[in-house]
Amino acid sequence: MSKITLGIIGGGQLGSMLSVAAKKLNIKTVVYSDDEKAPAQNFSDEFIFASYIDKEKVYDFAKRVDVITYEFENIPFETLNELSKLKTVLPKPSVNRLIQHRLAEKDFVNKLNIRTTRYVHIKNKDDLLPLEDFLPGILKTTTMGYDGKGQFPIQNINMIDSLNIDFDNEYILEKLVKLKKEISVIITRFSNNKYEVYEPIENTHENQILKYSKIPALISEKIFNQSKEWAILIAEELKYIGTLCVEFFIDRNDNLYVNEIAPRVHNSGHLTINAFNVSQFENHIRAVCSLEQIPIKKLSNAVMINLIGDQIIPYRNNLKLNDNQFFFDYLKKDIKKNRKMGHLTTLK
Repeated sequence: MSKITLGIIGGGQLGSMLSVAAKKLNIKTVVYSDDEKAPAQNFSDEFIFASYIDKEKVYDFAKRVDVITYEFENIPFETLNELSKLKTVLPKPSVNRLIQHRLAEKDFVNKLNIRTTRYVHIKNKDDLLPLEDFLPGILKTTTMGYDGKGQFPIQNINMIDSLNIDFDNEYILEKLVKLKKEISVIITRFSNNKYEVYEPIENTHENQILKYSKIPALISEKIFNQSKEWAILIAEELKYIGTLCVEFFIDRNDNLYVNEIAPRVHNSGHLTINAFNVSQFENHIRAVCSLEQIPIKKLSNAVMINLIGDQIIPYRNNLKLNDNQFFFDYLKKDIKKNRKMGHLTTLK
């Protein structure tokens, strides 16, 4: 069999780890990114730097690869759709279009009889004023935005004028739940009713950025099973191919809510690299490249901590690690505040 060449759109840390997983499977990678300093070029076989709407470069990229995937969801749908006319793009561009739009995503989840927080579509400031019973809530742009970008926590109506909200954008207002815990479930779907589901991962955020992830999650058996069932239902309904993450809230009454779907490998799943026999990245590659599905087995409990901004410096200066600790440097050249620079996984 000739060697497969996988095209990866996006050159951040997820693209880097996908490239590493592909190499292990003897798959060549070509990364396409609009960031000249994209760290994935340090791990891929080839790198193309160009705008996501540069048709000539996009076509050149398609000619070099056999199958295409992507590492983040905010890639123009038009680009993915054009590529899908030339080569197989997985997950399908239609999945990305749905999940790029928070309102469409929430409507999709609710139609599956899966609980989300209460939400309402906001087109202008006047739409907000009669919504006292949705507060405290969080106002989010319907498109774009991650790690807290494009999000405005609102405690009461009087705060609206002070938040500097640009109503040229459309928003969704979500009522806050009395939060006890956040978890995520990562699932890789290969085809109809063929999938591998990782156990729920417990997550802690700081300043709306993921800081810690751990397994096992301290949750009830009911939540453990329900979160996995809902993740399977979502992946099946989307006819998804590849690795998908479903993020959940648990409230103080132990009710489960879907918060968001990430149509890609996910930060909370970095611990799968060391804690399982097959990581979320390898499983994604296996699924999109039609390789063998291997049953996952947990090798160890684990805690992952994101190294944000200058927290990376001691580790780059050869901070001594224990035998059960694994340091990952994303090789980003510029250290910036709130930027994910690497992570540390500790096996328990």
